[in-house]
Amino acid sequence: MRPSQLTTVLDQEFISVDQGHHTPVMIWGPPGIGKSQIVTQIAQKHDAGFIDIRLSQMEPSDLRGIPFRHDDLVEWAVPSLLPSTSHHPPKGILFLDEINAASPTVSAAAYQLILDRRLGDYTVPPGWVIFAAGNRQGDRGVNYTMPAPLANRFSHYELEVNLDDWVLWAWNNKIDERLIGFLRFRPELLFEFDPVQNPIAFPSPRTWEYAHRSLQKFDRRQDLLLETLQSCVGPAAGIELAAFVKNLEQLPDIDKIINGEETTVPSSIDLQYAVASALVGKALKAKGKPEALQVFSRILQYADFFPEKEMAVMLVADMHRMVGKDLFEVAEFTKWAQNIADVMLYE
Repeated sequence: MRPSQLTTVLDQEFISVDQGHHTPVMIWGPPGIGKSQIVTQIAQKHDAGFIDIRLSQMEPSDLRGIPFRHDDLVEWAVPSLLPSTSHHPPKGILFLDEINAASPTVSAAAYQLILDRRLGDYTVPPGWVIFAAGNRQGDRGVNYTMPAPLANRFSHYELEVNLDDWVLWAWNNKIDERLIGFLRFRPELLFEFDPVQNPIAFPSPRTWEYAHRSLQKFDRRQDLLLETLQSCVGPAAGIELAAFVKNLEQLPDIDKIINGEETTVPSSIDLQYAVASALVGKALKAKGKPEALQVFSRILQYADFFPEKEMAVMLVADMHRMVGKDLFEVAEFTKWAQNIADVMLYE
């Protein structure tokens, strides 16, 4: 399931708790593809409480609580990390991360919490949903086979990487446009993980965000840039990204394109991807401003010059994702759509 689809599922699960239709969700996927981040974004969207419990770091008593004597009875002190109406918001997400990395005794303690929303005398507040996540068995993480009684307490979804979803996330989170252009050029590098080799650094949505940070910190330190990129995404991907960034010195003047001045399209495919990414960035910056429609118009005019129509389709599709229906108000859009109609119909 692609990230945008999983986001919709989790959002609906969060909303459905008020009607009593919530089912605990287990998210499977390799490391670094954004499982935890998607759950966090759901909590942020609804301004809800969020409790992240790493079961792999816990003992059974951390969930069950500590027993104490009260008169002639033994009662249990409820752990403060669990959601309560007195210490937390009325709505929220209880996120059990790394659940299949937890020892079997800890997993057993979570059975009742997940299915019955209870643990001894403790009850999960009615406005809280339960999500969990973990790596797959073949991902070389510290995993236990999930016991059937625990697995049967969840609905299960396997998360996959998707470049279009990542690009949308990247633009919304101000990721360096050079990095977006590079991954449009080399989409297979968005996630490249071989569990047999068990690499230390490898390309993933998480580590490409780290590479973005390296570009911001070491862009002016060419003696360090390559090594810092490799430290994030691995030796091979780091070399490719550094070479791509260096090659951008041959990029045409993007401002000339926006100003309507005659500018040629680079013959090199990697530079075409870089130009397309830079133009989407310009469109995003112009969104909501008086000059927005003129900027969109100039970009559409330039898109007609790409030798391959598929490149123009990618550029305009990314621009539409970022600026929305305002793009349709540009007179040049109809002309551009007619010029690439054969490509769109083929797709």
